[in-house]
Amino acid sequence: MSGQIFLQCDALSKSYGGVDALKSASLAIRENEVVGLVGDNGAGKSTLINILSGKQQADAGTIRIGGQAVRIRKPADARALGIETIYQDNSTVPTMSVARNLFVGREPLAWSILGLGPLDSSRMAADAAAALAEVGLHLRSPDALVGELSGGQRQGVAIARAMYFRSKMIILDEPTNHLSVKETDKVIAFVQTLRGQGKCGIFISHNLHHVFESCHRVVGMARGEIVLDKPVDATSIEEIHDIL
Repeated sequence: MSGQIFLQCDALSKSYGGVDALKSASLAIRENEVVGLVGDNGAGKSTLINILSGKQQADAGTIRIGGQAVRIRKPADARALGIETIYQDNSTVPTMSVARNLFVGREPLAWSILGLGPLDSSRMAADAAAALAEVGLHLRSPDALVGELSGGQRQGVAIARAMYFRSKMIILDEPTNHLSVKETDKVIAFVQTLRGQGKCGIFISHNLHHVFESCHRVVGMARGEIVLDKPVDATSIEEIHDIL
């Protein structure tokens, strides 16, 4: 796999009340690859992703972005470093419009005094429509409430947001759960395009067929440890089942 290493994790560990949720996990992800992260519930996947997304901090270990050691103390730190996480259930706010969801927490202002001023609604609407079109999502209006959209469309809004803000690494947490076959195909097609855009990603899924369709490498976790790390063409679903 060509490309510079974007993310390097070394010996990350995390414990909760004496229970080791993550045990000295080390992982490297290159700029143009998507890694499938697999394992049973409680394997350590969520803990690892929460650390990378800034929801939690590791007890030990280091994280490097582009070769530089970094501290990710909160989600805003992760976003500033180019890491965007799309969760299966809470990546969007149902009671807000598509445009507001695209910019939530990063809304542009029409004008400002000391950082305060009215939202630039026209810019948000125009940019939201363009960003959605970039990921192949065409909605009747950027003013539509996200709560009125299908599950696949909501994922599309979250993906469009990551692309709009030029995220360098996109973490997708079970993005195909509860989606129709057609919507699942759209999400997988998007993941497959990341490499061509020079981006990298982590695709978390219990569906190994989806992982093999969309990822370059598969990393398996069990009992808080990384127990498998192979290119998809050097392993098989059967081997993964045997190891995990």
